[in-house]
Amino acid sequence: MTGKDLYLRLLSYVRPFWRQFAVAIVAMMLLAATEPTIPALIKPMLDGTFVDRDPDVILWTPFVLVGLFLIRGSMTFISKVAFEWVAGRVVLVLRREMFERILTLPTAYFDANSTGNLINKVTFNVHQVAQASTKVLTILVKDTIIVIGLLGYMIYLNWLLTTIMFVLLPTIALVVSLLAKKLRRISRNLQETMGDMTHVLEESVRGHKLIKVFAGRAYEQSRFEKLADGVRLYNLKNTVAGMAHAPAVELAASMMLAVLIYVGTHDTIAGTLSVGGFVSLIAAIGLIFAPIKRLTGINQSLQQGLAAAESVFDLTDQTPEQDLGKRELAQVKGKISLRNVTFRYPTAEKDALTDISFDVEPGETIALVGRSGGGKTTVAALIPRFYQPVKGTILLDGEDVQELTLESLRGSLSYVGQESVLFDDTVAANIAYGAGRKVSHDEVVRAATDAHALEFIQQLPGGFDTMIGEDGVRLSGGQRQRMAIARALIKDAPVLLLDEATSALDTESERHVQAALERLTENRTTLVIAHRLSTVKHADRILVLKDGRIVEQGRHDVLLDRGGEYTELCQHQLGAEPA
Repeated sequence: MTGKDLYLRLLSYVRPFWRQFAVAIVAMMLLAATEPTIPALIKPMLDGTFVDRDPDVILWTPFVLVGLFLIRGSMTFISKVAFEWVAGRVVLVLRREMFERILTLPTAYFDANSTGNLINKVTFNVHQVAQASTKVLTILVKDTIIVIGLLGYMIYLNWLLTTIMFVLLPTIALVVSLLAKKLRRISRNLQETMGDMTHVLEESVRGHKLIKVFAGRAYEQSRFEKLADGVRLYNLKNTVAGMAHAPAVELAASMMLAVLIYVGTHDTIAGTLSVGGFVSLIAAIGLIFAPIKRLTGINQSLQQGLAAAESVFDLTDQTPEQDLGKRELAQVKGKISLRNVTFRYPTAEKDALTDISFDVEPGETIALVGRSGGGKTTVAALIPRFYQPVKGTILLDGEDVQELTLESLRGSLSYVGQESVLFDDTVAANIAYGAGRKVSHDEVVRAATDAHALEFIQQLPGGFDTMIGEDGVRLSGGQRQRMAIARALIKDAPVLLLDEATSALDTESERHVQAALERLTENRTTLVIAHRLSTVKHADRILVLKDGRIVEQGRHDVLLDRGGEYTELCQHQLGAEPA
């Protein structure tokens, strides 16, 4: 996308607030219009007071000056407040769009992009976009009017002297055009490095215990310092490139001023230019340099904003999850069928699943076991359509899940994983989150009771109103798992996916969680991904996966009698011949 296309797209976000923007523009134009008035007043003021000593001029000059600066102050206030309001709304709209897109992005996008870079787009980059959409326009409108007005007045005073300015202006334009591409590239690198630094910071905060235990402080410090120094360096390069136009402007200004003073002095001596006119001309020249410098300087803000816009629109233009399904299931019984399903991750060299087929009857509990990398978790990720199979079909109650709406499909599923994701909110809010609707306190208590969580919740300082911290940091592992189970219970979905829900727990916590899981799996179709084989002994059927294929299936005792892969897994885990 070209710079022009990017900027026009940015301006489309300003369009809904055109009234406020129009107020800002009008106020800015009035402010700009008063700028040429300042040197224009100097001529009659000097000639009328010090030269002609006109009493009328002496009388009205102070009032005109006060009125002029009162207007300037009022217009400055109105324009800045209006522009800031518009910029704030643009940032809000962009952030809303970005967050909405993040919530609908496919899982593969999160696999390929770091959390830090996503956070950086929403927090840092979007501010630079707002700078491009409002600040640049502010300078462009105000200073263009100022330059045109001052040039017009200077031509009125002495057209020959003013013509000298146009000879040197192309030099400034050439410098600006040469710097534009460099500024965009530097700004893009700055934003990427800032995202990497945010990612390292986020990892260090989340993994602070691991860093302490494994003496990773020096390594993390060096990683952060390297990226922080990169941010510093790109900021410096950005400033250097952005300010490189200043010497050209200053040189041109000094040359123009020298020539004008030389020629203007002779005109004044010759009588063709009054003292007031000469001082007024010099004042106009002095005033015109500042807006010219600002106009050439907006290139820096513009290129920063356009680079940020590329990053922001790269996110908002990402294709969301494909929800082409039209059908909805009114009453889900819970039968799941996989027919010759094959899947490969985008960056993988081989299939994660190959020709997988099995059925799960309503109310049946199926366990998936196998060595790491066998494809167990991938199966669980395909059912809710986090990923799309390369080949084959997944059915829910005989309907292809691709034909179902995502809302209907996922509304039929509940999930409890090994690492329970909890929010920095109250106990009650985390449990009620599973319902997707407003629930009563009694429903929350009932779910907590069924999940064997009521006892420890009642012992918390605030009970159900206790804040549990980020990721439930104030709770133990077993307590977090029971909270997740309570959340799944309150949803009351007919299909349940359990992804190694007890593998990271101690024996006592596992006992509590296992009791909660028995309550949770009642009358539900359950797919259990198990690491601890002791937790799947009572499953209706066990599927053994190896290298993405089902190599065995049956009940626990039947598989043990076969002496195959399942028996080897048991022996390896228990360290003895299974009984």
